[in-house]
Amino acid sequence: MTSLRSYKNIKPLLGKRVYIDSSSVLVGDIRIGDDSSVWPLVAARGDVNHIHIGARTNIQDGSVLHVTHKNQQNPEGYPLIIGNDVTIGHKVMLHGCTIKDRVLVGMGAIVLDGAVVEEEVMIGAGSLVPPGKVLESGFLYMGSPVKQARLLSEEERAFLVKSANNYVQNKDDYLNQVQDIN
Repeated sequence: MTSLRSYKNIKPLLGKRVYIDSSSVLVGDIRIGDDSSVWPLVAARGDVNHIHIGARTNIQDGSVLHVTHKNQQNPEGYPLIIGNDVTIGHKVMLHGCTIKDRVLVGMGAIVLDGAVVEEEVMIGAGSLVPPGKVLESGFLYMGSPVKQARLLSEEERAFLVKSANNYVQNKDDYLNQVQDIN
């Protein structure tokens, strides 16, 4: 069985040089940009709204990506939008939120409906971003619920791109070197 599945005749669309691990499942209206990667055991459902993942973005092991349906109170619902050069750590849950460019979401973090994470943000491991919360660009956020901890240093801002680039290299290695063993 393939890890890419259509839903209501809408199937995931992949950019160039994208790695999707065979143990992950991507269903429905999902678009993934060039040089991005989806690692083992990721579940992504673009069934009642769409998911857009930018270029050079990595979704790490065990993460769950979902959306919120359109309804009378919220005619657009909440799609899941993830920008370019984003690192989504292991076991992250993203639900109907917007993650802009050059963001790192730490392991086990949860980001809920209508939340917006602006450019160049780090979210600490295990943090909870409540519905509708806006995380301002250039800061580290931590806690449950998340609170602004401090400004990011120039080194940390540079690390956001470095992390994404490291996963582009890992993805290239996997595309060239990983083989299923029967």
